[in-house]
Amino acid sequence: MRHTLPIAPQFYVTAPQPCPYLEGRMERKLFTALQGEDAAQLNDCLSQQGFRRSQNVLYRPACADCAACMSARINVAAFRPDKSQRRTTRRNAALTRRVKSSWATDEQYALFRDYLKARHADGGMADMDVFEFAAMVEETPIRSRLIEYCDPGERDELVGVSLTDILEDGLSMVYSFYAPDRPNASLGTYMILDHVEIAREAGLPYVYLGYWVPGSPKMGYKARFSGLEVYRNGTWAMLGDRGQCGADTQSPPATPIAEQVACIQLPARHKGA
Repeated sequence: MRHTLPIAPQFYVTAPQPCPYLEGRMERKLFTALQGEDAAQLNDCLSQQGFRRSQNVLYRPACADCAACMSARINVAAFRPDKSQRRTTRRNAALTRRVKSSWATDEQYALFRDYLKARHADGGMADMDVFEFAAMVEETPIRSRLIEYCDPGERDELVGVSLTDILEDGLSMVYSFYAPDRPNASLGTYMILDHVEIAREAGLPYVYLGYWVPGSPKMGYKARFSGLEVYRNGTWAMLGDRGQCGADTQSPPATPIAEQVACIQLPARHKGA
């Protein structure tokens, strides 16, 4: 008997677990598999509705009592670097950029381990071994690239890496890591600034950054980028006054899961399936 994948994506919800961003809260995720010949089209469509990719899964927060997490992207046309960001660009001007296919290397993994040890030693990825790292990088059914940043003055030392998806309307920075022993270089900020330039040169309107969570110190840096849009109440809107970002940690009430799923727009091929 032959079995075929369902045409319409099937959505599921994870069990509640402690929120990694806001203490005392619980998180759940709404997710679906990313597979089949239309994976790129589905990824484009759901990314525009606040979903993120992790290997062969697309997910979005769907917490029962909280809607603080909002997908964030930089509107390239509206972005203007501030003085600090311009200094960061000048400080890293000597770095070289290398764009590679999504294939993991030992050098990348070594940098990844150094980054986690210094920045996220108690995080959910802290115990990832080389095989799990390779799966994170290589298990992608869509057009993904590894963008490496190297210091030619240090024997072409690898100092930063971003796993980046190329969407129809922009670049999605799936996961980034960098040398933790260069705090004054602001490498995380620099890689975002460079992605804005890559998108601008390619004529792509957005750079997707993942989730912004007001009140979470881990996510506060995203609000420092002008032209930032967040996805809430089913639409993208400019974040507004950056001086107020993070001041209010109260989240709006969450929409019931069934209503969230009913409101998801699917690509034309999947509609009515």
